[in-house]
Amino acid sequence: MTLPASAAGRFTFPGTEISVSRMGYGAMQLAGPHVFGEPKDPDEARAVLCEALDLGIDHIDTSDFYGPYVTNRLIAETLHPYPENLTLVTKVGRWRDDQGGWNMDYSPAFLRKSVEDNLKRLKLDQVAIVNLRMGSATGFSEDSALAEPMREMSRMQEEGLIAHIGLSTVTESQIRIARDIAPVVCVQNLYNLVHRDDDAMIDSLAEQGIAYVPYFPLGGFSPLQSDELANVASELGTSPQSVALAWLLARSPNILVIPGTASRTHLRENIAAASLKLDADHLRRLDGIASIS
Repeated sequence: MTLPASAAGRFTFPGTEISVSRMGYGAMQLAGPHVFGEPKDPDEARAVLCEALDLGIDHIDTSDFYGPYVTNRLIAETLHPYPENLTLVTKVGRWRDDQGGWNMDYSPAFLRKSVEDNLKRLKLDQVAIVNLRMGSATGFSEDSALAEPMREMSRMQEEGLIAHIGLSTVTESQIRIARDIAPVVCVQNLYNLVHRDDDAMIDSLAEQGIAYVPYFPLGGFSPLQSDELANVASELGTSPQSVALAWLLARSPNILVIPGTASRTHLRENIAAASLKLDADHLRRLDGIASIS
């Protein structure tokens, strides 16, 4: 099985020559439990990366704070020198402590060190896209906090360390603030069948040609919501994960999906979602899942 070029389609980031399949791969799960420490099966982790490329994946999302440092090291060890068509996207603004805690830091000095560390561990002279993560699991940062880190990102872009800038866990007002400082090519936020707060944002970004990359495609479902998703998946003879990914791809042409896994079996299942066809009735039922209490 390979990823059909016509299944998920392709997306070209605005103002760039970077064109990727809308079905990408998120490397977060290559690290150990809770995205901390070494993988349980390093050989399988490397095999997943190789098979992802063999199956047509040309867009990998990663970060130095996965592990920490584990996923970037595995990517470089396994795939470097990289194929010309492979786009690596990383993110900055977080660090992990010795207990696995997630800590926020978007000071200019920390962001610069983070970008330099990503370059070193990924064995790159320039990162194609770096996402500036501003919010956290508990909410968004203040709008006033964005300008200084965004100006540092812009400086690193001017210096050639970063080719293009993205944002993560941000509001629409923060996107406007960022774009007044430098171009933004993608936004990575929490969004799925039941977490629909960004519906208007997605439509606005689509009109502007900016990519939207949702994370946690199955996060936060109630039992009843999960049951309805499972019913649709059963009718289609596939997994709930595949249906959720297919719905995201159908939602808007600017949505890129980056499902993560440390298993080649799950990788193939995720990629198969790019070819999954959802009819009008399935889409109607899936759209209604968010309203199920």
